[in-house]
Amino acid sequence: MGLMPVADAIAAILAGSEPLPEEMIALDAAYHRILARDVAALRTQPPEAMSAMDGYAVRSQDATKPDARLTVIGEVAAGRPFDRAIGPAEAARIFTGGVIPKGADAVVIQEDTIADGSTIRITEAARPGRHIRPAGVDFREGDVLLKAGRRLSDRDLSLAASMNYPKLPVRRRPKVALLATGDELVMPGSIPGPGQIVYSNGYALRALARAEGAETIDLGVAADTTAATTAGIRQARDAAADILITTGGASVGDHDLVKESLEAEGVTIAFWKIAMRPGKPMMHGRLGAMRVIGLPGNPVSSYVCSLLFLVPLIRALSGARVLHDAREQAVLGRDLDANDLREDYLRARLERRADGAWIATPVTHQDSSLLGFLASAQALVIRPPFAPAAKAGSPCQILRLPE
Repeated sequence: MGLMPVADAIAAILAGSEPLPEEMIALDAAYHRILARDVAALRTQPPEAMSAMDGYAVRSQDATKPDARLTVIGEVAAGRPFDRAIGPAEAARIFTGGVIPKGADAVVIQEDTIADGSTIRITEAARPGRHIRPAGVDFREGDVLLKAGRRLSDRDLSLAASMNYPKLPVRRRPKVALLATGDELVMPGSIPGPGQIVYSNGYALRALARAEGAETIDLGVAADTTAATTAGIRQARDAAADILITTGGASVGDHDLVKESLEAEGVTIAFWKIAMRPGKPMMHGRLGAMRVIGLPGNPVSSYVCSLLFLVPLIRALSGARVLHDAREQAVLGRDLDANDLREDYLRARLERRADGAWIATPVTHQDSSLLGFLASAQALVIRPPFAPAAKAGSPCQILRLPE
């Protein structure tokens, strides 16, 4: 099987990825969830014309001139409408949020009046509609204010509450199971023995998946045996994972058992090896409804592949907008050599030029094991296959890394 182009690999992973079923959840639990269908207002807001200020509800025709005197016939507080109409030369004391009484068409703020017992004197003329929030000025019953596919923000929750929704229909969170492989891996806080390394991939990948709204399942680290790897795959299937991510064991060595174990469990491998750097030894397949992505063990390769392939898959299953290739224009901060047959994703630092353009400077060491350089990068410089040598200041495309 030859090297698959990146675009073809993304298309293969996203093929048939329909959004997961919807579920109704309480408003307080809906933050950052993906709305499953359009939501229309169940009420009009405000339901009636209301005062925007503390002052007096008046007929504007009675208060067109300073020094006009009006008789105060009552008080209107929020939640306590006035049961009388405002007649000629009358006014009602009104507070913010109070319903405008019948007959009134303006509010004179209290700073523009002088009270004298049961009367007020106007010091600034009223205008029709001034300081009044008309009925429906915010929204009306039936208005579709929240669209399917929207990731719900804190402001959206406030809006939904005002629309009178105690619950919202959202897509079920994708379940992402992560299985690491390798006898050489020890957990953080351990003292590595000869030839061992501290396991790091899972922490970034689970955080990346959770940031996209997924539920994560940590399957731990499997030993380099077919039995241990197979047990992890079965555990993901039994947990009804929507996506199984494996790290390590995807190359061609005698101890790289993931592909063999996946195929033994019935996984149909769609592709194995991609024309990209870092991340060439990546594979993808299906086990029933569970999608499988086999990532390289090197931490930078693992992360870059997750950003390019896992993130859009989670978004597709969540019903969110799939924007898997949000490339931006920049200029190179240093010279680059010609590229070979693989698409390059170079870790780079960003800074703004005086004219606002991004300057992307690839870090000096691009080895796929170097986490320090990945952590200090803000973007990936994307170089197509067989790109010619490029000088500093040349245009380039970048994919910004999550902040």
